[in-house]
Amino acid sequence: MESRSPAAVGAALADVARVGPYFSLDTDPSVAGDPLWRPFTALYGRALPDQIAGVRARLGTTESRVAASLLFQGIAGRLWSPLLATAVEHGVVPDLDPARTYWRAASPGPVLLAVPSADGVAADAATVRRVVIDRHLCPLVAAVRAVTPVAEGLLWGNAASALAGALTVLAQDRPATSRPGGRLVEELLGMPPLRDSGTFGPLGFRRRSCCLYYRVPGGGLCGDCALL
Repeated sequence: MESRSPAAVGAALADVARVGPYFSLDTDPSVAGDPLWRPFTALYGRALPDQIAGVRARLGTTESRVAASLLFQGIAGRLWSPLLATAVEHGVVPDLDPARTYWRAASPGPVLLAVPSADGVAADAATVRRVVIDRHLCPLVAAVRAVTPVAEGLLWGNAASALAGALTVLAQDRPATSRPGGRLVEELLGMPPLRDSGTFGPLGFRRRSCCLYYRVPGGGLCGDCALL
């Protein structure tokens, strides 16, 4: 498939943003010059401990690893949701470069993401994996584990859970995406590092790890938790 122009990618992103907040990827060109927005690569460095601390305070937990786990899962959901939707609905994946993908702190909720301009590339599982996992989540996993003792398998379980959750929301809003979206998600879950992180069954997706939400005051077990 030939690459798509930034204008075509922007139109696809504007369409899928209507699915819900996690599917919104801001495309305003002014983002690049706004000091409130920083390159995604900043999350691999000094910005990360502050974000973890903010989540820890908001949740009322004393455990940095719990806050780091839930911050990571929220960011993973922000990345998976719009890319899964544009792949299934428009046959295109925004070719997000971490240096030109921007984030902004948000409270409550995970960080907001923006991409002022991005070409579109082939909408297949290998491409989605490369853009989301190789470019964004692998460096973020390494950065999180460098500052907080969170198991790598737990973080990839979070990524898998966020992907399955994105499919659920998309299919509920746009039922025609259920089958093609399910096929794409199954392919992604069959690739490392998501392989063996969980499976789909009669009751939906069930992960093989726990995000630690049950350790948050007033928290509990998520619907896909391995502890259920």
